[in-house]
Parts: sequence; structure tokens; C-alpha cells
Amino acid sequence: MSLRISTGPHVLTRESTQTLMLDVLIALAPATVAGVYLFGLKAAWVLCASVLSAVLSEFVWQKLMKKKSTLNDLSAVVTGLILGLNLPSGAPLWLPVIGSAVAVVLVKQLFGGLGHNFMNPAMFGRAFLLASWPARMTKFLLPERLLGASQAAFGADMASGATPLVPQKLGLTPDVALSDLFLGNIPGTIGEVCKIAILIGFVYLVAVKVITWHIPVFFVGTVALFSWVLGKDPLVAILSGGVLFGAVFMATDYVTNPMQKLGQCIFGVGCGAMVVIIRSFGGYPEGVTYAILFMNCLVPLIDRFTNRRVYGTVKSHG
Repeated sequence: MSLRISTGPHVLTRESTQTLMLDVLIALAPATVAGVYLFGLKAAWVLCASVLSAVLSEFVWQKLMKKKSTLNDLSAVVTGLILGLNLPSGAPLWLPVIGSAVAVVLVKQLFGGLGHNFMNPAMFGRAFLLASWPARMTKFLLPERLLGASQAAFGADMASGATPLVPQKLGLTPDVALSDLFLGNIPGTIGEVCKIAILIGFVYLVAVKVITWHIPVFFVGTVALFSWVLGKDPLVAILSGGVLFGAVFMATDYVTNPMQKLGQCIFGVGCGAMVVIIRSFGGYPEGVTYAILFMNCLVPLIDRFTNRRVYGTVKSHG
């Protein structure tokens, strides 16, 4: 019999990586169900391919490197699902397979596994796919319930459409009702379109104390404020594209956001500001992916200036 001795303080908690990831999966369930309902079985196949690729990539890598398997912590499942929800419903299945493999192997495992990656793996996977196959990553389909009316009016080929971000990018007001933005009756990625489902997930994560409100609120609030300053409709700005999904499920990643509340507020403001800058002055109508990745790189600097003073250290002289 052996005893493990460590210094205090000691905290007894039910939380583990597995329970945290399970809570994230529960929070993602409404967006997942809504995406499959809106876009049909093709969306389900994209999600399945993404999750299976993430799990298989982690399993194979750890076998080859002769490392202990960590599949039971569910982090690979979360990475695959988040990446899949960030893809168009009509994406060919090899796209999520490649994206998940890149996310798990290059960003997570090569840096030492969960807890050592400095970027959000799912976001990097999406950025990789967007840079490699931009045409396929930006071909968004209309929800299936809207296809009947579109095909009757425009013909069978009228199955895809532009997201509300495109007219905003051109300085126009999108011709879409706010109710459609909330319910997901618009083209977009599988998980980003139904804002009500995302908000349900947000409420759940805050209620079970997996995340706090700081990053999502400052992220979304900054997008709304800066969009208003630039003469754009703030509601349309935050309900279009992946702002809400990114703020709730990706910017709040434990590993890649600041440790202190002040740092998290700064991180959220930085993400929101970068989104508006990219949307307004860049060549891409959306900016959530690159904004989060950019701010991930600044987290060590933010932590350096916002971490609390550690008591008990020796004060330097001279």
C-alpha cells in the first residue's frame, strides 16, 4: 500500500475531463439535432464522418506512439463534433475526415495531447480546410424545408444560397427576417444556423458551471457594438454566421483561453473586435475562425499581465 502526498489546498470535486466533455456534448445536442432537422441526413453523415475520423486519428496516433489511450475522456468526440458542426451540410465526406485528422494529430497530439495545445483544434481544422478548399467550404445549402419553395420558383439547381453575411459585406441590409435568423431558416454551416439551439446550450453550460458568461457576453457584445459603430445592424451581425456558436463552444475552450476572469473579458473583446475587422475590411465575409485562432496566440501574453500575484514568493531586490 502506498500513499500519495501533495501540498494543499485540496479540493474534492466530481469534475474530470470526461464529465466536462460529456457536459459539452449535452450542450451541443440541441444544435446537432437542429442541424440534422434543418439540413437532413446529409448533415448527419458529415457529423458522423467528422467524429469517427477524430476518434480513429487519436487511436491510431497513440498506438503508433505507444501512448496510453485517452479516448475515454471524450475530447476527440467533442473536437470531431464541433468541427462537423462548422461544416456545410453538403460537404463531401472526405472533407470532415481530413479536417478532424489534422485537428487531432497536428494541433492536439503533436503538442503533447489534451491540455498542451495552444490553439483550438477544431478551429484550426476548419481554418485548414477553408484555406485548402475554400469553394467547398463556402458552398452553403438551404435548409431542406425551404428547398421546395426555392426549387418551384427557380428550378432544381437552386439548392444553395449566400449567408446573410454576404450582403452585409457589400454594405447592404440582408433581406431576411430576424425570426429566420433565430430559427435557422438560412444557409450556413450545420451548427451555426439555429441560434435558439445554441442559446439553450449556453444556458446549460453556465448552469452546470462548465463555463462562465464572461467570454461569450464580451465576445458577442463587442461584435454588436463595433458593428453599430460602423453603421451595420448589430442584431443581424451577431445572428449571422458563427458568432454565437464560436462564442459559446469554441472561445470558451479551457485550454486555449485565459485563466483569470479579467483576461477572459479581454480575450472576448479581442475576439469580437477581430471578427468585425475581418468582416468589414478583410476579403472574407466571416471572421470567427481566424479571430479565435489569433486570440489563442495572445493568451500567454494576456495571462502574463492579468494573473494574480502569487503569495509566498521572494521579492526581488535591486
